[in-house]
Parts: sequence; C-alpha cells; structure tokens
Amino acid sequence: MKISKKDALTWFEFFSMLPEEEEIETRQQEIIYATFAQIEAAIDHRNDALLSEIKGLKTLENRTIFVGKERKFPNGCRSCLLGTGLSAIRKTNKCNLVCKFCYNYGELDEIPPVGEGMWEIGGTKFHEKDIDLLLSIQQKPTGISYVYLEPFMEIEKYYPVIRKFSDAGIHQHLYTNGTLATEGTLKALGEAGLDEIRFNLGASNCSDKVIENIGLAKRFIKHVGIETPMTPEFFQAFFIKKEAILDTKLDFINCAELHLNANNIGNYHGENMYISRHGYISPVWSRELTLEFMKIADEEGWDLAVHDCSNDTKFARGLNLGSKEGRWFGNSNYACEFTRMPYEVFLPILRDGEFKFLSEEELPDGYRPGEMVF
Repeated sequence: MKISKKDALTWFEFFSMLPEEEEIETRQQEIIYATFAQIEAAIDHRNDALLSEIKGLKTLENRTIFVGKERKFPNGCRSCLLGTGLSAIRKTNKCNLVCKFCYNYGELDEIPPVGEGMWEIGGTKFHEKDIDLLLSIQQKPTGISYVYLEPFMEIEKYYPVIRKFSDAGIHQHLYTNGTLATEGTLKALGEAGLDEIRFNLGASNCSDKVIENIGLAKRFIKHVGIETPMTPEFFQAFFIKKEAILDTKLDFINCAELHLNANNIGNYHGENMYISRHGYISPVWSRELTLEFMKIADEEGWDLAVHDCSNDTKFARGLNLGSKEGRWFGNSNYACEFTRMPYEVFLPILRDGEFKFLSEEELPDGYRPGEMVF
C-alpha cells in the first residue's frame, strides 16, 4: 500500500487524538505501517544519495560503515558487532550534567543505586570479590563497557575492577562526558588496564577542558575517541573547534544516530521524525549530519576512523548479540522503546511541504477516512 502523504497526514491526525486506551484496528494498523514504510523509504533514498558522495566508504563485514583508518576503528565496536556483544557494567547512578539528548532526561535524580560495594553485570549484582568466580565459571566476553551514568563521579572505585578484567585479557572501554577527568585519574585508568575511553564531547558542547582531557587521555590510554549523539549543536560546535580536537591525536569518532525515548522526545518537539524498522524513532537530521560529517572527514583525510553508528548498525548489533546468545533464527533485542506509539511526533514530517514520498497511490476501498466500519 503506497499511501499518499495527504492521506497519511489525515489518518495520523486522527491517531494522535485517540485516547491511550483506544485499541488500533487491523486495517488501521495497515495504514500506520504503510505510512512508516513511506517515510522510511524516502529517508533511505535521501541517505543513499548522501552515501554515494562519500568516496572512501568502508564496511565492517557489512555490519556498519566508516571512513578513515581501519586500524583505528574502535575495538569496542568490533566486539559489539562481531564478537560476543557489548557486556555492560553498571556502577554509578549519578551524573554532573543534564543533556537534552540523554535517555534518562528528567529522571536523573531518580536512578536507583546499584548498591554500596556492588556492581551490576548482566543484570546481576556482584561484589568485587565475586568477579573472580564469574570469570572462572562463564565464558569470557570479547569486550565489556562501563556505562550509565558518569563514572568519574566515583572513578576511584573502578580501578580494581578494571584491573581484574584486564588481567583476564578482556577488552574494556569506558564512557564519560570528560568534564571531571584529570591527568591523575586518566593516568590511573591507563595503569589499571583500561583499553579504550570514549568522550561524549557533545555533552559539554565541545568544551576546551574536555578537548584538553582527550589529549591527556592519549598519553595514558591506548585507544581514545569521541562518541556523541549527532545533533546540529554538536556538528556546529565540532567544526568551530575542529583543529584543536584533531590535534589531540584521537583515534576515532563514533557518530551515534540519536534515537529517542519517552524521557527525551519532548526536547525535540516539532522536528521531522522517522521510525526505523518499527523500532527506534529518530530525527531525520541526525544521520544526515553524520553522513555529511563523514564526507568531510574523508575528503580532508583525517588521521582517524569516523564510524556511522546508525539505527542500521544498532539493528546489526542486536542480530549479532542474538546469535552469540543462541537465540532462535532472526531473534534480536532491537525494538521500539515506546509502550504506546507517539503518532503525534510524525505530524511535522507529514506536514512538511518539502518532504515527498517516493511514490503514491489511492487508498483501497474500505481504507479511506470515513469508510472503515468497526
């Protein structure tokens, strides 16, 4: 069903006014899926045109794309896409910043603690002493990551745990906004055996202090990079300070396609949105900016890797993880993050006169507004 943009708008205006408890009828669901398909096809067409302009495009076994130095492509991402997945270790439930793109926006003061002296690994609580038992029983992952929220709030607690996993030969990377890092703490992380550190440079709007800390991290940690949701604010701020950032000699930049959940979607009210494979909802500009960013990096020959961590990449990640976990064929953890579809967020793109569907046709009998009988 190649629904027209006009008909899609009429229906989505109706869907957006439905009470939350209202059930969606089967033919209405067909309308919804047809609209999603039309929007996604148009977005894919635009992105394919942008990709065709990047001459040095490379792939990681067809699971993601990047430009630049293959040897600098982050091993944490290799583990995520090719290895046994991305095993997350959680400790800190606090952050010193509030970012509009944060998946925990609006609830940062309500994040439950892991527990004094405890670590959360694979959804299970561990004492530090239990890690030796864990490593002796279960198969070692190819990589682990320290996430959620800002580890430098209590970074001294991380050193002995990092040392344990380093001794076990497991690749480790850590995420930070970088504002609380110091030469001493970065050195201690390197000495503990941290393999890779990723700075969310967009969280500080590319602050000079964090750029300086990226350069400091290169002195002590083998692999240093940036991982930030691609937003117009980050894109603009990066190029204002491009030379200083590149002078840090960082290894990679992961441009994450921003996807939204119930916490942060209100911060992007009015933006053109699309939904990828009925899963992640993203502003259309996020990946477009990433591809523009990659084109510039390729043409200017930056001495690093720039990775397109898109919704496509995250879909591949879920499939890889499912296969490594022994799930049934096709099973993945990739899914929509909304319990109720927020139909209203697709109204701006359907009202955008410059956004066109690739092809349109009349709705079949029984699918036009006013024709459905319940």
